Amino acid sequence: MSFDSLGLQADLLRAVATQRYARPTPIQLQAIPEILAGHDLLAGAQTGTGKTAAFVLPLLQRLSEKGHPQRHPRALILTPTRELAAQVGERVHAYGLHLPLRSAIVFGGVGMQPQVNQLQRGVDVLIATPGRLLDHAGRRTVDLSRVEILVLDEADRMLDMGFIHDIRRIIQLLPERRQNLLFSATYSDDIRRLADGLLKRPKLIEVARRNTAAETVVQAAHPVDKARKRDLLAHLFRREGWHQVLVFTRTKAGANRLVEHLGREGITAAAIHGNKSQSARTRALDDFKRGSVRALVATDIAARGLDIVDLPQVVNFELPNVAEDYVHRIGRTGRAGAGGKALSLVSHDERGLLQGIQRLLRREIALDPVVGFEPSLVPPESEPDRSLGGRRDSRGPSRPARKPAAAAASPAGKRPWRGGDRRGRGATP
Repeated sequence: MSFDSLGLQADLLRAVATQRYARPTPIQLQAIPEILAGHDLLAGAQTGTGKTAAFVLPLLQRLSEKGHPQRHPRALILTPTRELAAQVGERVHAYGLHLPLRSAIVFGGVGMQPQVNQLQRGVDVLIATPGRLLDHAGRRTVDLSRVEILVLDEADRMLDMGFIHDIRRIIQLLPERRQNLLFSATYSDDIRRLADGLLKRPKLIEVARRNTAAETVVQAAHPVDKARKRDLLAHLFRREGWHQVLVFTRTKAGANRLVEHLGREGITAAAIHGNKSQSARTRALDDFKRGSVRALVATDIAARGLDIVDLPQVVNFELPNVAEDYVHRIGRTGRAGAGGKALSLVSHDERGLLQGIQRLLRREIALDPVVGFEPSLVPPESEPDRSLGGRRDSRGPSRPARKPAAAAASPAGKRPWRGGDRRGRGATP
């Protein structure tokens, strides 16, 4: 089936042809007709399956059919991060290239006045992060009383980031009668509760089992001691000849340290996280896309919202504390049906996190040690594991454990780590 069969007008089809989209993805096939018909929508699909086009294309058509551009926003798209807002804004511009509609993007980390100037010139489609939008509303530089269509993009991520109260405040500024669209990579009970209070007789679309990774992404993991992770990563860059790799860490400081280490190894790298200015984040992403930087090291702020064409490799330098974030991280590769690879470096203290990810995905991720970087034996069982909620002895270093009877029969008196955790608990931040 082609885009021609979805009821899109000629100007939008011209823009789609320019993007060289061969045919609609499943989420686009199902969502576009429902949105054109004016229905509220609760839609879920794996990340990288074309959700943005699924709501932007029909949204633009509905606005263009209702008259000429207006001064105040008629469509509002809320996103959790600056990167995702910028990405959606780019798509709105690209798809609406032949339409007389104006769009604007507002997010934090940059000056307010350029955004105010753009809003004063008139906007049909406003793409925004919740906090900065409320700043504009508080200064009366934006009027949301004429919004006809509200889109919550990556709604689950917005809830994870604590934006629920901001979202509710924004909803109070909107007119009662409007079309509401919730798009989310995963469904959760919180998302369903939000949908119940927001959507009116919505159409439900779910094109893949919730919380699943794209089948086109090959997943693997290397067990390794935490202290040797940086050296292993540099070794893999050399061995595999990687030229474009998105690497995820848990913390901003960890991302900075990893960039410095890779630089000393002769591997160009840049970091992108919340402590970076927006201009620095944009520059790092642009350098990565151009190929002048081989490794882009990011925290989970970039797990959604980064759209890098044909990104071949994602590496989880550290596993995420929330299993669902693993799905979003590796969803940066294997997008729109393309192939990709996702590799995780798993240390002893992350074994519970790995098991949680495997439960979520309902599949096992093979553990394949790298020669020369095999993990050491399991720490004594009586030694508290702080990452799993254990308690460190305040009197000094943890004392060695008494050898279990089964282990005493081996020469080393210890068992090799094989991954997994009988306790099934994840690590704490």
